[in-house]
Amino acid sequence: MTELTYVTDEMRAAQGQWGEPWTAPPITDTDIRRWAMATFYPEQPPRIYWDADYAATTQWGGIVAPPDFNPFAWPVERRSRGGSPGLAGRRPDGKPLTGMNGGQTDTYGVPMRPGDVVSARNRLVDWWEREGRLGHTLYVRSEIEWRNQDDELVRTRFSIGIRY
Repeated sequence: MTELTYVTDEMRAAQGQWGEPWTAPPITDTDIRRWAMATFYPEQPPRIYWDADYAATTQWGGIVAPPDFNPFAWPVERRSRGGSPGLAGRRPDGKPLTGMNGGQTDTYGVPMRPGDVVSARNRLVDWWEREGRLGHTLYVRSEIEWRNQDDELVRTRFSIGIRY
């Protein structure tokens, strides 16, 4: 008898391989200001995010974006959300798998600034399977890396997808 697995040959081939990068439009000071206003509401956001005169006196020498700023938040054309390459979408019996977010961890590099052009790429890092309350379950760890136009690391995100 073969042991049940949701790991596909495509997953095995994709493990550790970076996918094609995608690029956000150039960041504007208005993008940063609006993001800060929305995320700090109802409080006034810190001046580093919207006041150019004040920001010029800081260690950054100008406006920077909040660490959680997402330059990919407003795409004109939606990018396909294909998930991890080759990730199983069906059980061996043909029934669809259910998925949920298992959490994420972000690490921040250089701050994003007006004029920056951020590119992202992702890869499937690893996976593990086990039997649980929901039956056979596949946990998939993925990594997304953001870099600016100077190839400086902006953010790394490790996330876990759960399929059962």
